[in-house]
Amino acid sequence: MADTPFLSIIIPVYNTEAYLPECVESILKQELKEYEILLVDDGSTDGSPAICDRYCAKYSHIRCIHQKNSGHTAARQAGFLACKGAYVAFADSDDWVSPVMYTQMCRTARESGADIIHCNFIAVMPDQEKKNTVPFAPGYYDKRMLLETVYPKMIYSGTWFTFGAGPNLWNKLFRRSLLEKFLFEVPTDIRVGEDWLTTYPCMLAAESVYFLEEAYYYYRSRSGSMKHHMDQNRLPDLHRFLTACRKAVDADRYPYMAGQVDYFCAYQSMQTLIPVFQDRLYMSGNDNTTNHSPKKLFRRECSDPQIRQSFRAVKIGDINGLHNKLYALCIRCQLYYLFRIALKI
Repeated sequence: MADTPFLSIIIPVYNTEAYLPECVESILKQELKEYEILLVDDGSTDGSPAICDRYCAKYSHIRCIHQKNSGHTAARQAGFLACKGAYVAFADSDDWVSPVMYTQMCRTARESGADIIHCNFIAVMPDQEKKNTVPFAPGYYDKRMLLETVYPKMIYSGTWFTFGAGPNLWNKLFRRSLLEKFLFEVPTDIRVGEDWLTTYPCMLAAESVYFLEEAYYYYRSRSGSMKHHMDQNRLPDLHRFLTACRKAVDADRYPYMAGQVDYFCAYQSMQTLIPVFQDRLYMSGNDNTTNHSPKKLFRRECSDPQIRQSFRAVKIGDINGLHNKLYALCIRCQLYYLFRIALKI
């Protein structure tokens, strides 16, 4: 491998000993030569650190970083500070890739010179696999084409809720100098949606993007993973995330993105508020407690300026499903009792 590899692949690792070998082995099958892998052990408490060390000892182009548990974003940032590649990619340690993924994507990067190379992916669930694609024709998009074709549907495609270009980091190659501008702007205490905060600023700042037709990345959907976990911190997490979203895609700088950000923030709010209140109502059994009254909490959340702004901007008719329309109406108008009934239907 050259002293300065063309590609650096950063893999945050946290308690994924059952999946990590498959992830690393799928990357090692690449014919690509000029690349490095950085395994960032984020304070794992299982056998993952030992697996990282074994790969590091066996392969000269694999390096390992051990750090105290600091979260996914901090692990990615640590990997970036240590990496050397002209382009940077990320993979989750419980996923895997096609044996030609990085070879083909690096070839495209060399030939096109695009700032970002994007491929499709396959979501792997226990009972099925689903190919996820973008609504844009494959090929090279310069800045004019991005402004005319991609940006108008990038975050919200027009169908509730479907992304145009998904926020995932792991199905993209980023020019190092572009990624560096935004990766360290992501707060390390954001636990849900952190990809969004890097991907979209990079997409908006890119001079060119190349969309590949092929699906090279295999995303393993696991019900026990952190992104599916619901806990008492979810509401504060939501508020931090909404604030970070509006900062990352600033309406003053990108006025043509403001509506899409509103739609996404409304969607993200629903994805959080609905299960939170289902859990609280189930646990409490009534809404007559004092400091933790679901009714008071619901009205407080609905009165939050960011949530109010989002739901005022969204057209109820654009939301799919009668249930979702009802939820959105209740949140917009602070209709707690109707919201409560809707949760039980």
